[in-house]
Amino acid sequence: MKHRFAPARRPHWRASPTLSLGRGLAAILMLWLLAACEDTAPPTAAVPAPLPERPRIALVMKTLTNPFFIEMEKGARRAEQELSLELLVRTAAQETSIEQQIGIVDQLIRDRVAAIVIAPGDSVELIPVLKKAQDAGVLVVNIDNRLNPELSRKVGLFGVPFISVDNEAGAYAAVRTVTAGVARPTAAALIEGIRGAANAEDRKRGALRALAENPHIRVVAQESANWKVDEGLTVAEGLFQRHPDLEILFCANDMMAIGAIKYLASAGRDGVRVVGFDALEQARAAVRAGRLAATVDQQAAEQGYLGVVYAVKALNGGTLPAETLVETRVITAATLGPDPGPAPGPAGPQPPAAEPALPAHQPPARPSR
Repeated sequence: MKHRFAPARRPHWRASPTLSLGRGLAAILMLWLLAACEDTAPPTAAVPAPLPERPRIALVMKTLTNPFFIEMEKGARRAEQELSLELLVRTAAQETSIEQQIGIVDQLIRDRVAAIVIAPGDSVELIPVLKKAQDAGVLVVNIDNRLNPELSRKVGLFGVPFISVDNEAGAYAAVRTVTAGVARPTAAALIEGIRGAANAEDRKRGALRALAENPHIRVVAQESANWKVDEGLTVAEGLFQRHPDLEILFCANDMMAIGAIKYLASAGRDGVRVVGFDALEQARAAVRAGRLAATVDQQAAEQGYLGVVYAVKALNGGTLPAETLVETRVITAATLGPDPGPAPGPAGPQPPAAEPALPAHQPPARPSR
């Protein structure tokens, strides 16, 4: 009778019983050697994990034609150096190039950046693409110009920290410097930023509030120059042609104020008190020269610095405040003091310099928050 495990016919390749036993012993020996190797191998946890890559964070601004945003980038670059990250800086061509800014954000989503720190050119139009970024896992930090809270909630853009200044309070304080002593009928006008942008609307409210507090002042005109120097000049020209008795002019940023004072200089107009906003170096020089009555320092570098710092903190799992307001400072001739002028150059052989009291190299001082 056949064995039930044996085939009816033995194949010609079947190994002999002796050979099968030898192969079995070899297999057992191999398993024993493998087990011994595993016992002596180091534990997996002892292998060092690879260091994480530097996070790529994008700073998206309106333009670099306005020195305000150049200062903002400087602050962001300082954070890049301090925190060991890769900072990408992207800007549109002009402050009114909203579609271009939307396209920049879209590209950054495709580039898979870790975070976007954005000074939006418009408070509404950028919200859908920023929601898209957030849905793609990109952290969003809003600086300078506030995104519309109501629309953000409506589309589901939540948890975006905001860093800026109290634009209304800054504009109010600056305009108060030129209205406090007015005791006779005086005409005033406003040159606004981009209408609908939160910072432009806030500054307009602050300026109008300060002007309304003085019963001798009446506002005769309000027009937009879209934050631009050339439009500021053109709008100012039209305002003074229609209202030659204007004596107070509030401009919602320094670029438009610079355009306005250029027109006034070309027209030979004196006695007009012009107020700006941003404290650009050119505006500070105009304040010292008496061509600009006041401007507002909103610490652009600090906003850029904090935006990047907040992004890194959030990427590391930290909790951020919903809103951070940087201090504003009204700049007038009194606060600036006299113009120090250029540093004197060497005149002939100089005696050896005295030993400095401080080391030759000092780290840059961090502006107050």
